[in-house]
Amino acid sequence: MKNEKYTLHEVKTAAEKRAWIDFPKQGLYKDYPNWVCPLDTDIEKVFDPAHNELFAEGEAIRWVARDEKGAIVGRIGAFYNREKALIEEQPTGCCGFYESIDDHEVANLLFDAARDWLKSKGMEAMDGPVNFGQRRDWWGLLVKGFEYQPLYMNPYNPPYYQALFENYGFKNYFNQNSYQWRVGESEASQRIHDRAARLLADPTYHIEPINKKQLPEAAEHFRTIYNKAWSLFSGVKQMTREEAQQIMKTMLPIIDPRIILFAYHNDEPIGFFITVPDLNRLIGKFNGKFGLWQQLRLMWNLKVKKSCDRVFGIIFGITPEYQGKGVESAIMSRYHAFVQSPESEYKSIEMAWIGDFNPVMNRMLVSYAGAECHKVHTTYRYLFDREKEFKRCPRLGLKRNKE
Repeated sequence: MKNEKYTLHEVKTAAEKRAWIDFPKQGLYKDYPNWVCPLDTDIEKVFDPAHNELFAEGEAIRWVARDEKGAIVGRIGAFYNREKALIEEQPTGCCGFYESIDDHEVANLLFDAARDWLKSKGMEAMDGPVNFGQRRDWWGLLVKGFEYQPLYMNPYNPPYYQALFENYGFKNYFNQNSYQWRVGESEASQRIHDRAARLLADPTYHIEPINKKQLPEAAEHFRTIYNKAWSLFSGVKQMTREEAQQIMKTMLPIIDPRIILFAYHNDEPIGFFITVPDLNRLIGKFNGKFGLWQQLRLMWNLKVKKSCDRVFGIIFGITPEYQGKGVESAIMSRYHAFVQSPESEYKSIEMAWIGDFNPVMNRMLVSYAGAECHKVHTTYRYLFDREKEFKRCPRLGLKRNKE
């Protein structure tokens, strides 16, 4: 596929895959000092069927756009998974890992390719820019917060990408808010401490950090709380024991037990706040490489020098029967006490991926944590039938009990 200025090439060979990965490193972000080059291996795994289970019922394809001299000026990936596609109102595929120069012809050429390929696979819409995998990674287009460094495996892009997507016809399906909570006393944090003190005056409540020697038990506590707190919402499946164990196993190399807290009532797990050190504070100079030397250097800086000063909040949850009782405040108060202590190297906490379709969680982070929304990513949707009515993502709602 080509137009007068640019030619589209499907990525097939090892050399083409290497060029596709390396394109953003070739000066595209020279004017954006907050960009952190992603690790090559993290992106390569997305397109490797041996590592990505979504290939079992799906496909992926990649292209680059080249100018008249053969230089790469843009790239994109398109993908779908049948099970996930059919959850939507219409079969919906995805595009992602988009990068390009500021040129609508380049953008349109890439978007057209993704649209036409997905249409040939039976899709009727595409979301983008998103990940061929978990929503927590590489999801959404940054539209606010360019002055801040991204979190690990969170997207960062030049501001002009927004116009390229919207001028093509993509519409805002939902926003994902990221919140920042800086270390320090404030009126909000004092309210947190007061509410926490009232709850913890009852000795049947207690807050404990994770015990790395008892990870299987911690994984089961995580699963118990998650299934009670999140499975009440439409579209959220119960987590299996195996899934919970795998999550803990994946996190093990970077776990700091001091910043993973569980709440208990009569020794029953009722809440958690799962956070990890943000690796983007340490991998910026790797230029995408993650060989043995980079791995050793990362572990040295993380575990020995303790050079990471930012925490990445993965997930926060309270079981329904304990929401509104002050458990949220008790967890945050305990967390706040640690990060302010001389033993802590952390200066700020960021909590990402809070969808605007979840107003309860957004309010809780502001009201209970005193956090500030400082970044916004947008997930766009493009309907192939341009006459069809566009609908934004519905608000997260509780499942109704069946009589």
